[in-house]
Amino acid sequence: MPTPTRNNSERPLPKPPWIRVKLRSRPHPEAERTREIVRRKKLNTVCEEAACPNLGECWAKRHATVMILGDVCTRACAFCNVKTGKPNLVDPGEPAHLAEATAELGLRHIVITSVDRDDLADGGALQFVQSIEAIRETSPESTIEVLTPDFRNKDGAIEAVTRARPDVYNHNLETVSRLYRQVRPGANYAHSLALLARVKKQDPNIFTKSGIMLGLGEEQDEVEQVMDDMRAADIDFITIGQYLRPSPRHAKVERYWTPKEFEAIAEIAHTKGFLMVSCSPMTRSSYHADEDFETLQRRRNERTSAS
Repeated sequence: MPTPTRNNSERPLPKPPWIRVKLRSRPHPEAERTREIVRRKKLNTVCEEAACPNLGECWAKRHATVMILGDVCTRACAFCNVKTGKPNLVDPGEPAHLAEATAELGLRHIVITSVDRDDLADGGALQFVQSIEAIRETSPESTIEVLTPDFRNKDGAIEAVTRARPDVYNHNLETVSRLYRQVRPGANYAHSLALLARVKKQDPNIFTKSGIMLGLGEEQDEVEQVMDDMRAADIDFITIGQYLRPSPRHAKVERYWTPKEFEAIAEIAHTKGFLMVSCSPMTRSSYHADEDFETLQRRRNERTSAS
């Protein structure tokens, strides 16, 4: 692979052409409809809060990643654009509103994530459970993916969400072990891996998923080590995308990995035995999540038949 180009000064690296998103001259009607429903149901989305570059495309397809438990996080990760501070009270009507929005949008696949809520006794696990249950009642044909925090390893939290039986349980490692202290203060690399291993052990039928960002200063051998660690935890699906700096107060982009490098990393990931690999500069955790879920199901069936 080419020698990495490092960002050794405070001057930000210019964005290369392959990660620039082409904006529409006017909003797509379906994107506006998605926005209207999200606003009316008083829901937060990680699409907006994290300033996702794929928002326009996803919303035009009536796909949004809903962020429960408010829009204020109790942690301050160096890569994340979500506000940090003292969160508001948990909204008991949120699960019902989420279920109503899922039905109104006609979603085949819904992704539910949240801010970190270290202030709550269960880390917010109950709100995930109630959201899953509400959607199952109103949209029984919809598949559900959760992208949870680590719940600060609070007793029974992970097990409670797993018992609610989401179709996909996602928890992102975000970066390599060496960079955790500076990128994910308050989180623990080993615990994040163990979380997904516990989900798979409790319910082998749930697909497990995790993702990392490239461009924070990691080396290729460290990326490959993350893949090996994920496979040791029996993780089915890996997502790998380019880190984009939300603002000057966030961690610098140390390097932009090229599309060819992403292709090479994807090939390596496939050889590790993942059921699904999504790897490109613009890949995000829930980007194309509905299509990816269908692929996961098909590939699991193919492996089962082959064995």
